[in-house]
Amino acid sequence: MKPFRKLSAAAAPLPMINVDTDVIIPKQFLRTIKRSGLGKSAFFDIRYNEDGSEKPDFILNKPAYRNAEILITGANFGCGSSREHAPWALLDFGIRCVIAPSYSDIFYNNCFKNGILPVVLPQAQIDELTKEAEENPGAPIEVDLEKQVVTRGNKFSFPFEIDEFRKHCLMNGLDEIGLTLEKKTFIENFEKKQKEQKSWL
Repeated sequence: MKPFRKLSAAAAPLPMINVDTDVIIPKQFLRTIKRSGLGKSAFFDIRYNEDGSEKPDFILNKPAYRNAEILITGANFGCGSSREHAPWALLDFGIRCVIAPSYSDIFYNNCFKNGILPVVLPQAQIDELTKEAEENPGAPIEVDLEKQVVTRGNKFSFPFEIDEFRKHCLMNGLDEIGLTLEKKTFIENFEKKQKEQKSWL
């Protein structure tokens, strides 16, 4: 998993509440177990017309936001089913950080497992970030995980809270497999001792 420490990137404003996982990645794209290739189908139903052409008014289809790595959105983001394909699709599109007032618990947890930082900020600060992203398309916003702050030049600085263990995992690029491999020496020593003491196992 790619570590997340500091990100300075364009932010795309998506001021919608209750964006569920079927909006993020519709059910017809859940056949794969690969984490790559889903970005082109992210937000499929609101991003494309029925003939497959792009909807020019959708935020991520606009030139200034096509390469956005930060998504600013509304409350209860990622609600609905627990599909892990939702953060896979966002990450494959290029989104490394989502900023919202609240999230579905399962989606929130899945973000950390896949290298996406879900920042929680008060609605008033979300509104200010949204306005900034709309008025200055493509202008970078900085998210510093180590300092736990979202900044935009000298315009604003918004601190955010995050669990220390999750912060450690993101900053060091550790998913559940990575955390297990940190204990590799302990595991190998335990297995060696088991074979010596209980050779019949």
